[in-house]
Amino acid sequence: MPKKLTPKEALALGKRLGYQRKTVWDDLSSAEGKKVWPLAEDYKGFLNASKTERETIAEITRRLESAGFADCNHDRPSDKVFQVFKEKVMALAVLGKDPLTKGLQVIASHVDAPRLDLKQQPLYEELDLAFLKTHYYGGIKKYQWLARPLALHGTIFTSDQRKINLAIGEKAEDPVFTVADLLPHLARKVQMEKKLSEAVEGEKLNILVGSIPLGSKEVKDRFKLTILDHLHQTYGLVEEDLISAELELVPAGSARDVGLDRGIVGAYGQDDRVCVFSSLKAALEIDKPNKTVVALFFDKEEIGSEGNTSARSQILKTFLARLFSLKGEPCSSQILLETLAASRAISADVAGAVDPDYQEVHEKRNAPRLGSGLCLTKFTGSGGKYGSSDANAEYVHWIRGLFNKKKIVWQTGELGKVDEGGGGTIAKFLAAQGLEIIDCGTPVLSMHSPFELVSKADLYMTYKGYKAFLSAP
Repeated sequence: MPKKLTPKEALALGKRLGYQRKTVWDDLSSAEGKKVWPLAEDYKGFLNASKTERETIAEITRRLESAGFADCNHDRPSDKVFQVFKEKVMALAVLGKDPLTKGLQVIASHVDAPRLDLKQQPLYEELDLAFLKTHYYGGIKKYQWLARPLALHGTIFTSDQRKINLAIGEKAEDPVFTVADLLPHLARKVQMEKKLSEAVEGEKLNILVGSIPLGSKEVKDRFKLTILDHLHQTYGLVEEDLISAELELVPAGSARDVGLDRGIVGAYGQDDRVCVFSSLKAALEIDKPNKTVVALFFDKEEIGSEGNTSARSQILKTFLARLFSLKGEPCSSQILLETLAASRAISADVAGAVDPDYQEVHEKRNAPRLGSGLCLTKFTGSGGKYGSSDANAEYVHWIRGLFNKKKIVWQTGELGKVDEGGGGTIAKFLAAQGLEIIDCGTPVLSMHSPFELVSKADLYMTYKGYKAFLSAP
């Protein structure tokens, strides 16, 4: 029989032996609490400058150059270097005192986000209106993109060899774009009686771009012609230039504080730019580490990490070979493999926080909450952990010990109930190269929506946790 305890003794025993989820706001000292707010303001500025993957890489580059990092493709090498791949991927390193073969401390995140991409031949007119045709990118709820202001961002290469970067719809004086929705009076059969996933067809996510004709009634496609003439007069474009362009429709507007207490950041693209920002911020503050520190910013995660700018590419090995050269250490294929196998990594990706209105899809004992800190996700995948990287016990033990020692408020999480949710990250692709890796990121509400929500307290703990990881011996 267990011995009898007084209520006070039982309470003390439960506190000593049991695992208790913390709330960041309760755990922060007054001094640390003051650091939350300026960090969040910096973060909002980062989001506003980083609406696309190319813009994100450009903003990271700007911040690195301001901090004294050198482009290892062009500048004189230093202990703090970066390399850009195809304007969509970035790798940075702070070279350590130890040989590279002792292993790296690696944080990898992704810079792409769900959006609407223009098709190669997008411009057309119908019923005296001009439109742009799109193909959505990544996992979206299509209805969320209707009847809201959108901005057009992207890159165009012209037939006369000019490169044009566009961002239309962000300034107060700019026009915006939109996908028109059907009024409820007429939507019963074509939308409202259908399943939500079928109510809006992908081919009807067409962007309203013009409504004024150019020329007399005899002119063919004169509403489309107005748009072509504007593009030519303003940018020197012809229609064929759109074929090779990368143009994206994203929610217009800036990141905003949410709530009367201003404790939450609301913005587009926080999956995964909250982890991008936090890992960048942490890496910028690392100086003369023992182990070499590497931060990776990949593209194409939202569509399965396909292509030569994704985590499935050879970018990490290419960059690592460059680091061996900079440090003057011998390198071979075997040495690269051994170095990767000796390295620790974090797959810095967000976690789906419990939505209080939809608690039934979560297993609440193992679901992350907004405001409870950085989230460790041991495994991802779905339906039997398919498509998952499952961190081993030794590594989970090491990282929770590190976080406890450094007073990081952390929690664990998974994406929904078994057989209910699931999803993948880039962790499995880095794990396949031999690195010890675990998913570790910020909880997000309204994930993959045009207006995602992140707690400023969780943002602070993400930055603090990543810095502790990068500084680890």
